[in-house]
Amino acid sequence: MKIKHAIIYISFISAFCCQTANASMLDYISPVDPAKTPLINNTEDVLIPKKAKLTQNDTHNHFAIAMQRFIQCNVKSAYMDFKILIETTVPNDYAYLRMADEMAEIGFFSLSENAMKKASDPDISYIQSEDIKKFYFPKNMLKANDEIYLAEVYSNIIYNAQSKEATSELIKNKSLLEKSDYANYLAALGLLKNGDLKNAEIYINNALKENPQNLNYQKLRIEIILQSSKPQNAIKLLADLKSNKVYTEEFIKKINELEQYTLYKTEKNETLKKYHLGYYYFWQDEYAKAARTLQGAITSKKSTNKDVYALLSEVYFMQKEYEKAENFAEKSLQLNSKNKQASMVMGKLKYQNKEYKEAIKYFKNAESKSDANASAWLAMSYSMLGEKDKAKQINTKILKDHSDCALAYYNVALQDKSRELEYMKKAVALNLAFIDGWAGLIQNALNKSNLEKASKYLAIVKYIDENDFRYYYYQGLIYKAKGLNQDANVYFRKSLTANPDNELVKKELGI
Repeated sequence: MKIKHAIIYISFISAFCCQTANASMLDYISPVDPAKTPLINNTEDVLIPKKAKLTQNDTHNHFAIAMQRFIQCNVKSAYMDFKILIETTVPNDYAYLRMADEMAEIGFFSLSENAMKKASDPDISYIQSEDIKKFYFPKNMLKANDEIYLAEVYSNIIYNAQSKEATSELIKNKSLLEKSDYANYLAALGLLKNGDLKNAEIYINNALKENPQNLNYQKLRIEIILQSSKPQNAIKLLADLKSNKVYTEEFIKKINELEQYTLYKTEKNETLKKYHLGYYYFWQDEYAKAARTLQGAITSKKSTNKDVYALLSEVYFMQKEYEKAENFAEKSLQLNSKNKQASMVMGKLKYQNKEYKEAIKYFKNAESKSDANASAWLAMSYSMLGEKDKAKQINTKILKDHSDCALAYYNVALQDKSRELEYMKKAVALNLAFIDGWAGLIQNALNKSNLEKASKYLAIVKYIDENDFRYYYYQGLIYKAKGLNQDANVYFRKSLTANPDNELVKKELGI
């Protein structure tokens, strides 16, 4: 079976914030995540980057140009472009960490390490850096010439019509294969694309023998098995991979994508296959595809529909189609009143409508030992009702049992001023796209009259979504602190347009 590698659009920003529905994006062509490729049937090898929606200096455009060169296998020029970009971009820890991730994914490990080193705040960067290395990095760093050569191999395998030739040439390079686990990974990737599953398995096993902790290698081994005649053998391998803990939202999503793809490939029931395929698209943030696929999974069997409805409710919630989200959540709960996913959606809908007592009922129903998010939302609901002690008790328990719940750290930071800065940083370290956390850091800096630090954090919010009402609000506060009241009011009005219910902005404008 020949695998068609698809070119998928991920923005220089959206790749940075896979976990947020608020992200505003500059689209560029990303290296294909191998787990995604068997599912999307696209024969295009090169697509033109979309027009940028953001103008964060020239960083986004320069990144897109460099990536286009990489795609066209002008790898040496792309390497120098990326290197210059990392060295010259306006200092921004968020941008550095996102570039570190992208560089590691395409095999520019030295540039990834350079970008990580440029990040100035280890309290924010250390978790993301550890996950990047755990997921991608080879056992030993490559020599400069080898890194460039292997990056050319990667570009040819993924983007160009030279996959067979590049893989064949790499396999002949015995000395490089003997010393580089990453070279063996690329050989396996190329052989998978070319349909040679037997030899692909040999080379990925060689890579894992030298570097058994590399999650990307483990992931590719699963993908190879899933294309074989015995895809069910991948289920145990998936369990083994999931036992290797990752902490940041972006990498958690990568594992979730692979899990749903594995379930899709190993499921025999056609309706359930569609359900898992829809879930796969959900984790890719491909909400329109997810909705279409899940609609096709609705059957006359109520036992299946309860889960399909629940997932559809979350898909529509992420698309901000709240009426549809509520409709499908209610349908799911009618079939199974204990459905946690549907309860979570209903809880969020009630919370945003300020119906906190109703929200509490649903969040209690959604609580899970394996996922602390429902409990964190429950704590926020109690806090909004003035039950601070109950909220504190819940958050304390979350942090005792879970070390990866960004929302819980954020909640505690709001309650415990003595640890506010520490916990706000932990929240954004776990989820770089968590705008509320960055807004908390801005407010903390403003409270200390540190306008330089506040502006630094605000620049990160702009990278994530310059159209978010919080960006306008805090830009207004910074201008106000500088005595530029006219400019401040311009931004306050923009914030109010984006969110007419913002009472803090109304107060600033005297409304």
